[in-house]
Amino acid sequence: MTQQTDVLATKPFSGTGALKDQANNDIGRARIKGMHIVCGANAGSVVLTDGDGGSTVVTINTPAVANGGAYDVVVPDQGILVKTGLNGTVTNTASVTVFYG
Repeated sequence: MTQQTDVLATKPFSGTGALKDQANNDIGRARIKGMHIVCGANAGSVVLTDGDGGSTVVTINTPAVANGGAYDVVVPDQGILVKTGLNGTVTNTASVTVFYG
């Protein structure tokens, strides 16, 4: 089996807007492969969209964790495709790092 594409990681993201690559560039067309989420003291969510104001491609509800516990989300098979860019909104969650290719 051959590797389909390199897997990259975003900078940790904790707000609303475009997720950035390690060089601080916007991320265009990509397939979401997984996420590392650091929870906050209150229950919250991570919502990822296809571009700014585009369709929601995934919503992850995060539990309240007093000491900022973390967990990983693995996306099966080929991943979730975003065609125009990777944007998101993080609410009551410390941060999310998205793995993509």
